[in-house]
Amino acid sequence: MDKTTTNTSRNKLILKYPTSWWNNKWREGLPSGNGRIGALVYGAVKEETVLLTHEDLWHWGRKAELPDVSHTLSETRKLMDEEKYLEASWHLTNALEDRGYDTELASRFPLADLKLTMSCEHAFKQYRRSLDMETGEVAVTWRDGEKQYERKLFVSRADDAIVYEINADGQPFNGALRLAFHPTNDPRLEEACKQMEATVRTKVEGSFCYYAARNDDGTDFGAVLRVVTNAGVVDSDQIGAIGFRGASRVLAIVKLFVKGEHESAWERLKDDLSALPADYHQLLSSHAAIHGAMFRSASLDLGENVETRTNEELLLNAYDGEAPTELIGKMWAYGRYLFISGTHAEGQPFALYGLWGGDYQLTWCHNMANENVQMMYWHAPAGGLIELMTALIRYYDSMMDDFRENARKLYGCRGIYIPAGSTPGIGVPNQVVPVIMNWTGAAAWLARHYYEYYLYTGDQALLVDKVLPFMREAVLFYEDFIVMNDDGQIKFYPSVSPENTPENFMPTDGKPLAHPMPTTINATMDCALLKELLTHLIEGSREAGVYGEDVDRWAEMLTRIPDYRVNSDGAIREWMDVRFDDRYNHRHLSHIYPIFPGQEFTREEHPERFEAFETAVNKRLIGAQTGWSLGHMAAIYARLGDGNKALEQLDILSRSCLLNNFLTLHNDWRDMGVCLNMEEAPIQLDANMGWVNAVQEMLLYVSPTMVKLLPALPDRWKRGSVTDLRFCTGKLSFAWNTAEETFQAVLVAERDTTITLKLPTAFEHYILSGQNVTYTPSPLGEGCYDIVMKKNGKLIIAR
Repeated sequence: MDKTTTNTSRNKLILKYPTSWWNNKWREGLPSGNGRIGALVYGAVKEETVLLTHEDLWHWGRKAELPDVSHTLSETRKLMDEEKYLEASWHLTNALEDRGYDTELASRFPLADLKLTMSCEHAFKQYRRSLDMETGEVAVTWRDGEKQYERKLFVSRADDAIVYEINADGQPFNGALRLAFHPTNDPRLEEACKQMEATVRTKVEGSFCYYAARNDDGTDFGAVLRVVTNAGVVDSDQIGAIGFRGASRVLAIVKLFVKGEHESAWERLKDDLSALPADYHQLLSSHAAIHGAMFRSASLDLGENVETRTNEELLLNAYDGEAPTELIGKMWAYGRYLFISGTHAEGQPFALYGLWGGDYQLTWCHNMANENVQMMYWHAPAGGLIELMTALIRYYDSMMDDFRENARKLYGCRGIYIPAGSTPGIGVPNQVVPVIMNWTGAAAWLARHYYEYYLYTGDQALLVDKVLPFMREAVLFYEDFIVMNDDGQIKFYPSVSPENTPENFMPTDGKPLAHPMPTTINATMDCALLKELLTHLIEGSREAGVYGEDVDRWAEMLTRIPDYRVNSDGAIREWMDVRFDDRYNHRHLSHIYPIFPGQEFTREEHPERFEAFETAVNKRLIGAQTGWSLGHMAAIYARLGDGNKALEQLDILSRSCLLNNFLTLHNDWRDMGVCLNMEEAPIQLDANMGWVNAVQEMLLYVSPTMVKLLPALPDRWKRGSVTDLRFCTGKLSFAWNTAEETFQAVLVAERDTTITLKLPTAFEHYILSGQNVTYTPSPLGEGCYDIVMKKNGKLIIAR
């Protein structure tokens, strides 16, 4: 098989089965998108549906005035001092509820359906649907008697339009296209959706079909469809549809609008559509040049034999116990595809449903910053997609006034308090429950992503204008919030380890409560977040020459953060205060933060620390996990250097939380015992992104001062290669073959670089060479080298 065929097969999803999730067919559709608008293709033969979405279409949010309840902090602490922890846990929440506070997050919802009806003369056969990740094309093919049908769709980056072609290999066919209101599948929403559907306006004029509806903010949203046929008759007399008879090729192009007035928007989009060439391949070419460059910004080959197996075949193989290596690599590519198709640098951050949510108020369709948002961006820096991180920064930066008000009115503090959940324009508290309200770590955790953007880009202007000011405000909050113990060490209280409850505060009657009593003292994660935040703020301030009057005070704060503690099992404690017992039956892994996603220390520098963290991870129970937590755990095992256990988590994820279109779920729903069981199994693409990151973590460790190649290589990955992954100041490519004991790598510095490089211990007798580079053995041990490269320098490694 030649390389072109291999790459095409590796980067293609193929299914033999149509969407079939009862009452929610959208869940198994195939996605396309340009970061702003999305399309989800169901793949039906006779009555096809393509779900259309837009990043800025949200509704049903309500932003209430936040009352000042800052007096409750001292009262909460008094209750905690009296060891009335449950009462303390609810104190802030009850104060807000007593004042009638009722903010509600908005929900992103579908814009419309593109509906295609075609006549069927015979029963379908040879059915396939596929997604080409290299172009973003979704295709559906089948045979009807002697006719071979093919439908292809992509969402154009060049023209900001959905482009859809239907052809029958030169044979005439009949059908009709229209734009329609997307029905809800949630009985609770039927009445509200009927009211929205009553605002729908449609019309058909010639080859154009127009659609609009009214949002709850009084603005219109909608679409315009243009239909072009190569022959036959176009009939626009059908109510709300454009019919065609006798054509062998039909082209449909759709443009969307939101937050407008429908008459003017319709005219504008009609003009835009009229100006586009009526040529599918020409439109595809201009789009694919942009999309392909992003998709191919990095590549991975795990040495698998690419056999063009279907998704169904790959999943059935995974159910035997091990995910095929082909599936591992395909999921890495697919996660990247979803990411670049679901967000863009100037737009909304990547969301839990991407751009492809198929109902009007989906479970957890907001941006959640106590794990999920962060997880969806872990892969981006080393994966060469750092430019898309700006969407995350812009999003949170747009709500700083809300965050400052939160800090002042909830806790009487300066700086910022970011609630775990938010949606565009709603940055005030919304999930008014103790496990959310008493957790103060969101800003500090997000600050890691701000600073990481700087580390990978070297953007000094952004460092001074956005990154450091954000971090400074996060620290200002802590300066007012924390108190000191009698021994002069920092005391966090209230303190929450998302979203866990200490074992000795769990109900003894077995009553199923999600978060019985999460409010504690000195959660390990809180201390780790503050330590990282202060370290980065001090480092960045010194480099930028700002906040000189504050740096010494921040450095002194660092010395007062208590050290991590180990429990009687030899595991890192989740809560440093011994009054709170570790609970292993939980999905979150917050107390592992110092080694992942944090980088407080490495095994090379602190091997004794790693053993306690490893014990803590091993103690987590598999039945409590979720799709995303398995991805998180895989990354942790990679940081621990255990590639086999890291890969095992992806094996489990593939047979518990993976749909046939390879979208990931929050949980299994089938009582299979390997994952948290819920009747509902919401789509959550954080696990897709976590998969990408876990694979990268097995192959590459990157910090500002250290790069490790193949730090956690699983035994099953005997050969492979990567191209153009990133370290903070450059890019690298490498290849390995354990059977032949060969290894080659090339590092290229895009800025002046000083790092310690650790080469794989599986190989020996490396030969180093290069240009504008010096390398000397490092005191960290065998295979470690201290590397200094000038800009454009190159280091070549061979074995």
